[in-house]
Amino acid sequence: MIFESTLVTGRLVKRYKRFLADVILDETGEVVTAHCANSGSMMGLCEEGIRVWLSRSDNPKRKLKYSWELLEIDGAMVGINTSRPNRLVEEALETNLITQLSGYKSLRREVKYGKNSRIDILLEDLAGQSVYVEVKNVTLARSSAVSEFPDSITARGAKHLAELCDMIDQGHRSAMVYLIQRDDCDIVTIARDIDPKYGQAFDLAREKGVEFYALQCSITPQSIKAEKVGAVRF
Repeated sequence: MIFESTLVTGRLVKRYKRFLADVILDETGEVVTAHCANSGSMMGLCEEGIRVWLSRSDNPKRKLKYSWELLEIDGAMVGINTSRPNRLVEEALETNLITQLSGYKSLRREVKYGKNSRIDILLEDLAGQSVYVEVKNVTLARSSAVSEFPDSITARGAKHLAELCDMIDQGHRSAMVYLIQRDDCDIVTIARDIDPKYGQAFDLAREKGVEFYALQCSITPQSIKAEKVGAVRF
């Protein structure tokens, strides 16, 4: 995924109300408010003064012209925009990066299923067999090379795992793909201390037969790419 335009650099002042961040632009010194498309806590990623990259939109209908895309912390590049992962995983599937999910003839996004939900990606073949693929963005890392999900309590995440189990009961395959959107980690594990209920839902889904995969990204101010398969630590 190549960014549509050149990103703007700056330094973080603060993140607040989850979806807003004030940033001092490097070029002008101006303080702007950027949209932060991330509903998680962003634990460990919001230190004042860290270097950040913003995209800019010239759409006159947008209230905020800037969106927070990337940051650099402790030498690691991290992608925090949660509107990006589905596209990144779609690109990875189209290049057969996850071999267990290759060979399907059709890929559709945001298909209705479950209880008032939409599956991130639905893979289908000509015989009518389907794989329901849910995508989660992973940015938390509290130890070297190991990322963790979730970074805050997520009842919605547990619900998605339950719905993947329901698809298995209906005779389909189900998969969870954890996109590690930071370039210093290739392992993802479950942050059970942060959300024990998600940990329980994960264990039940694994017993049911939900498949779990991890993808590590290469990240630059020009592009983000799911580059290699990582490991899910149970």
